[in-house]
Amino acid sequence: MSTSATPAASHHHRSAVEIAATAVGAVFLVVGILGFIPGITSGSLGFAGHGSEGYLLGLFQVSVLHNIVHLLFGVVGLALGRNAAAARNYLIWGGAIYLVLFLYGLIFNGDSGGNFVPVNAADNVLHLVLGIGMLVLGLALGRDVAGRSRVAGRR
Repeated sequence: MSTSATPAASHHHRSAVEIAATAVGAVFLVVGILGFIPGITSGSLGFAGHGSEGYLLGLFQVSVLHNIVHLLFGVVGLALGRNAAAARNYLIWGGAIYLVLFLYGLIFNGDSGGNFVPVNAADNVLHLVLGIGMLVLGLALGRDVAGRSRVAGRR
C-alpha cells in the first residue's frame, strides 16, 4: 500500500490575492535581476546615490542598492503570496511604501545628496503607478480575506 498520496485536504486553493502578490513578487525579482545584467542595464552601476549612471532599459536610474531593494521586495512577495492574509498585507503595505518612495523622489531628486536610492523622473512615475496598483490589488482582491478575519475575530 502506497502512502505517498497527498490527502485532498492538504491541497491549497490559491486565492486571487495570493496569485497577485506572487505575480508582483516575481516581477520585482525579475526586475532586480535584470538590473545587474549589462546590456539590459546601461552605464556604470554605482552602489548607491545619485551618481550611479546605471539605467535599466535606458530609462530607469538604478544602483546596486536599488536592485537589492527590488530583489528583497520580490522574495518577500513570493514568500507572503502563499497565505491570503499575508498576501493582502504585502500588497497594501508594499503599495504604501512605494507611494512614500514616490514622495521621496519628488523631494530628493536629481543631484540632491538625499537621492541615495537613486530615483529619476521615470522612477517616480513608476513608483506612483506601483503604489496605486499594489494598494488597489490588495484592497480589492483582499476584501474577502479582511471580512473573514473580522468574522473569525467575533467568534
